[in-house]
Amino acid sequence: MSQIETVRLHNGLEMPLEGFGVFQVRDKEECKRAVLDAIKAGYRLIDTAASYTNEDAVGEAVREAISEGICTREELFITSKMWVQDMENIDMARAAIDASIKNMGLEYIDLYLLHQAMKDYFSAWRAMEEAYEAGKLKAIGVSNFYPHVLTNFCETVKIRPMVNQVELHPYFTQEDALETMKYYDVVPEAWAPLGGGRYNPFENEMLKEIAVKHNKSVGQVILRWNVQRGVVVIPKSTHKERIIENVNIWDFALSEDEMKQISSLDQGYVGTAVKHFDPEFVRMCNQRKIHD
Repeated sequence: MSQIETVRLHNGLEMPLEGFGVFQVRDKEECKRAVLDAIKAGYRLIDTAASYTNEDAVGEAVREAISEGICTREELFITSKMWVQDMENIDMARAAIDASIKNMGLEYIDLYLLHQAMKDYFSAWRAMEEAYEAGKLKAIGVSNFYPHVLTNFCETVKIRPMVNQVELHPYFTQEDALETMKYYDVVPEAWAPLGGGRYNPFENEMLKEIAVKHNKSVGQVILRWNVQRGVVVIPKSTHKERIIENVNIWDFALSEDEMKQISSLDQGYVGTAVKHFDPEFVRMCNQRKIHD
């Protein structure tokens, strides 16, 4: 397998351009096994969140991988996120950071994100800035910050976010969002990099043709398209074969023409891609409790 490339964050930290996501892998044993499979396959970035309720399983897998000598802690890049419930005030945010570190049984987290631009996210960010300066968090960032929100945020805070994790795939290319991130030196990271099961890209003739040409799968082509745009991808799977397949994207390149063809699938800001603008969704996030 070719080496996963990295991108440098504005604080100098190197972040892998591809990682492994565990969204909706709620079964602890299944989550632990999948993360171990991913680390054995060569992934070093693991992406979880307090709201996924599997930080503990990720931590177990990480500690096991280290104890088995598969990798060192320094080689890993562990990401988690603060849930909206804990963004009420600075003290709750401080407690949430400590809880994530404790849940995973780690001494520090490589990247910690605000999961949504909701509640008092400025106070929550101040708690993250403190934890970053104290060395508990090696990098800090945000998630689901649309361009206007990210702009206001970057113009206001003391330490600019290093990463913004948003939905990015060929059906929602978010070119304007990428421009804004570039302006503020924020690295883009894609959740649902394969479309989150909503667009049926695996049946698309153009994508199938490009895949055949490179002797790759449609999934590998889509992931490659994003990393060539400088976007970090975190595909999720619990199937060992797919976990291995998804990471094998570092031995080929798409042409400029192929990149344009894939980008032409963009549907813009429609449907579920804009759920964050929906008052119902915002209320749901505000009301969702992940702990007492």
